[in-house]
Amino acid sequence: MHRSPTRGAPDRARPGPAPRPLRRVTSLPGLTLLWRAALAAGLLCAIGLLPWLSRTDPALTVLKARSAERDPTPEVLDAVRDQLGLGAGPLHLLGRWLGGLLRGDAGDSWISGSAVLPGVVQAMGVSLLLMAVAMAVAGVTAAAVCARTLRRGARRTPGAPRAGGAAAMLAALPEFLTASVLATVVGVQLGWLPALGWYGPRWLVLPALALGLPAGALLGRMLDDALPGAFAEPWATAAAARGLPGHRIARQAVRRCLPGLLPNLGLFVVGLTGGSVAVEQIFDIPGLGRLTLEAAIAQDLPVLQAGTLAMLLLAAVAGGLARGTARLLIGPVLRDGALQSLHRPAPPAGRTLPLVYGALLLGAIGAGLTRDPLTLDPAARLRAPSWAHPFGTDALGRDILARIGHGALTTLALALAVSAAALLLGVLLGLVPKVSGAAVDTVNAVPPVLAGLLVAGAAGSGPVTPALAVAAVAWAPLAAHASALLLQERATTHLAATRALGAGPLHLLRRELLPAVVPPVARHALLRLPAVALALASLGFLGLGAQPPSPEWGLLLAENLPYAERAPWAVFAPAAVLALLGALAVSAAGGIRGRRRRSGTAGTYGPVGAAGATGATGTAGTAKPAGTDIFVRAAPEETR
Repeated sequence: MHRSPTRGAPDRARPGPAPRPLRRVTSLPGLTLLWRAALAAGLLCAIGLLPWLSRTDPALTVLKARSAERDPTPEVLDAVRDQLGLGAGPLHLLGRWLGGLLRGDAGDSWISGSAVLPGVVQAMGVSLLLMAVAMAVAGVTAAAVCARTLRRGARRTPGAPRAGGAAAMLAALPEFLTASVLATVVGVQLGWLPALGWYGPRWLVLPALALGLPAGALLGRMLDDALPGAFAEPWATAAAARGLPGHRIARQAVRRCLPGLLPNLGLFVVGLTGGSVAVEQIFDIPGLGRLTLEAAIAQDLPVLQAGTLAMLLLAAVAGGLARGTARLLIGPVLRDGALQSLHRPAPPAGRTLPLVYGALLLGAIGAGLTRDPLTLDPAARLRAPSWAHPFGTDALGRDILARIGHGALTTLALALAVSAAALLLGVLLGLVPKVSGAAVDTVNAVPPVLAGLLVAGAAGSGPVTPALAVAAVAWAPLAAHASALLLQERATTHLAATRALGAGPLHLLRRELLPAVVPPVARHALLRLPAVALALASLGFLGLGAQPPSPEWGLLLAENLPYAERAPWAVFAPAAVLALLGALAVSAAGGIRGRRRRSGTAGTYGPVGAAGATGATGTAGTAKPAGTDIFVRAAPEETR
């Protein structure tokens, strides 16, 4: 009897259930956590070895910090080593410290002998409070910077791109200079607010302004750069056509742009908490950044390690919250590919302001190069600007204009080189966010000054040390910006259309992703150029690079800062040059725009946003073939 192949067949002939795929041993989130833990452990080990990397005797440094008048005899140094356990070597100290953390004990300070953990927790609370108020100031400043674009977008009257010179100058002002001016003018001369100490809410105002104004100007410029693309999206046009109020459209436009800025906002949170060393020093604030820097200089290893660990934890929390909030704001469109590109090809901004700023900057530098920056004239100390000395003289009688001109050769060249390297590294790492995300959080937790100490410990002090230290941390905000833009660009409709037309990964990267990501990140890098120049010079002033009488611009500010009340021109002249550099950088960045792609024939059809992908074309009025709903009518000027 014939048997049905499905009924009565032996069990071995029946097709069994499909085998389950083998589970991966480690999931991608698990790999990410392992990568973050490895980076944090590597940083803590490097800090733990800092006293030995610096090629100095830790016992000698601790003895000088405890009692500078005591002679460092071999017997005294041996006693210090026995007390601190330095004889067992750095690895033993590092293991003992990590073991203590598991018990909730961060050890005792090598300098004061007190417990480390209560002091670090108290300093962390002070820095977090200062950061919160500074972020409020930054939010108000960013809103003022974007007010014109929001008003014009809400009224559906877009204008030409602005150069943003005032915001650029504000963002280019160094925090320690803003803090010094506020402390001197508002706190001392006018007496409106207290300038020193940490005793109540009134003591918060000036340091919060010094931190929040430059940060808000930078965030405002980044938001202002993305808002025109949001107002040009179809949803904004449809909302205006339905009669929605302009303020609601503007609010939704800000929400649309925020996900691309939130990673950098997380970086600002960490930077304002642990990186505000200069402001905490000027206003005598017992914050975490100041505590960590003093511990690094004194080689107080337990305090240094605990402070760095606190900043690493803050960076991890802030980065995670920023990324999670960004995904919540965008919603399911990341999965469905329903976004529009915010950074579309656009005409460049006007070229008049960059020429004006460039002419002023080159004029000042050229005039200074004709003078001698090292000539001392004790009889002409701190003289006001005159025909003989257009920018005045410093405390040693040297011509400030000459020092600005000669200092530009090294300051600007090094800053440009570091900014270019940071831009290249930031874009490359931003394209692989799974790898760079943990590295960004870890690197951002290290203030530039501490990075300079680590680099100097490994490579020694010299003219290249500041460049290596600043380059090691300058790429992090650019990589965060690039990865945030890439995340949104991959979820755009034009990218899905181009992929559906058969475009490969290389084509998408070269013709779609990079043209959308690189221009805004390059503008961001130019906006940070003055800050890079200041970071280089400040590290040199700390003894990690060029030394006096080098005419670096940061050294000019630091040298003349004690005389700001008596001779304000000695500080304002280099500050004005730095502000001019910031205005030049931002106005020149307005010319970095995506290419305007033109179609071959008026009335041709092209894919939505497909940058050069092959599509069906035809003359005006030609019927579209079936299945080509992804094609739209393209304007003669551009195909997007």
